[in-house]
Amino acid sequence: QVQLVEAGGGLVQAGGSLRLSCAASGRTFSAYRMGWFRQAPGKERELVAAIGLSGSNTYYVDSVKGRFTISRDNAKNTVYLQMNNLKPEDTAVYYCAARTAVVGEYKYWGQGTQVTVSS
Repeated sequence: QVQLVEAGGGLVQAGGSLRLSCAASGRTFSAYRMGWFRQAPGKERELVAAIGLSGSNTYYVDSVKGRFTISRDNAKNTVYLQMNNLKPEDTAVYYCAARTAVVGEYKYWGQGTQVTVSS
């Protein structure tokens, strides 16, 4: 089992940047595929970005491509989401999640961190 704790959310103006971090504890972090999700009020949760075990494989939803970067540091048991050129529509609670399987649902979740982008 792994425990996940997000940090780095906050209030930022449109065009600004934030870096979210997700610290993992418990079993070997390098065994987990990681994802960042977000959920805005009244909307379904969506996968924003994902990263494979070594960090070489990544995925981004179209709406954040070219603006967000997911990365991981297995030595620090941490996954990051660098968010640049933020837009008001990026406002949401952001969650990190982990799974060991190649495909399927993410099994472990953090508590979430609020990101608010003002226009």
